[in-house]
Amino acid sequence: MPNPEENAADNEHKEIIEEIVEEESAADNEHKEIIEEIVEEESAAAESEESTEDLSIEEQLEKALEEVTNFRDVALRAEAEMQNVRRRAERDVEHAYKFGLEKLIQNLLPVVDGIEKAVEAIEKAEMEENDPVVEGFRLCQKLILELLDRENVEVVDPMGAPFDPNEHEAMSMVENPDMEPNSVFAVVQKGYKLNSRLVRPAMVMVTKAPSDQ
Repeated sequence: MPNPEENAADNEHKEIIEEIVEEESAADNEHKEIIEEIVEEESAAAESEESTEDLSIEEQLEKALEEVTNFRDVALRAEAEMQNVRRRAERDVEHAYKFGLEKLIQNLLPVVDGIEKAVEAIEKAEMEENDPVVEGFRLCQKLILELLDRENVEVVDPMGAPFDPNEHEAMSMVENPDMEPNSVFAVVQKGYKLNSRLVRPAMVMVTKAPSDQ
């Protein structure tokens, strides 16, 4: 039976591919316009050949050089546009490769949180290490963290670090004379980044300077 998370990732990949196809279609239309422009200029040049019969050799040469310059400019514009399309396609493909799993990772994070909370509860309960339940949860946690690491997912666990609004979301402010103001006092929920881009901010409690008595 198909996994809903895998279907979501597949749909996102399809959307990215459709965007790339649309951009390439737009580029093709631009190329057609450039080609039509060249054809029109050639037609105009052909029509003007009759009028050049009355011109001197020097005037005919000057006119021919002018037409060559115009064709060269059109060709350069077409080449530049083609390079831009190629760069955009390469950037979109790289983006799809690096961040195509973002939606799947977001849906997977609650599972990671649940396993982590279960392991913390086991440690607090001081259950025996050889208990099959303990071993099972620890193995699940190990496997899922290895999976995230292979997919370049980085954990944001800023305990004791300065508060960073770009990666952290403050849940509350707490007075703590033992820590510098605006420091992370507690991590309520860890954050995660995919290929250095934030997927979920860390939910934290932040210290503030003690109020004057």
